[in-house]
Amino acid sequence: MLYESLLLLGVLALTFMLPHLLLGMIFGISLPGWLLLTHVVLVLGAYFVWYWSHGGQTLAMQTWKLQLSTSDGNAPKLDRLLVRYVLAWPSLLWFGVGLLWAFFDRDRQFLHDRLAGTRLIFKSV
Repeated sequence: MLYESLLLLGVLALTFMLPHLLLGMIFGISLPGWLLLTHVVLVLGAYFVWYWSHGGQTLAMQTWKLQLSTSDGNAPKLDRLLVRYVLAWPSLLWFGVGLLWAFFDRDRQFLHDRLAGTRLIFKSV
């Protein structure tokens, strides 16, 4: 997750910070906080869902040879990926309880994976 966070800093710098800096400098516009937060959530959602739907791996997951799949080993469909992304937010923001869930889960899956019908697997070479 730390490596993924470092990569996301670059993604957000390009797709979030740069446009808003330009809006502020050129037009003197400062958008309200709720709109900025919505922008961040949409940018991150586009990043994750796009990578998960194109091979089941983000850049960081490729490094660690992790892949997202369904419980039966198939590639998840778009609806599952969206559900996983939406459920990952409370899983992380509620003090990481959805991540800690993996310590007690019989298959060592995160809570948002369990609820979305997805799972992380080690990708064989």
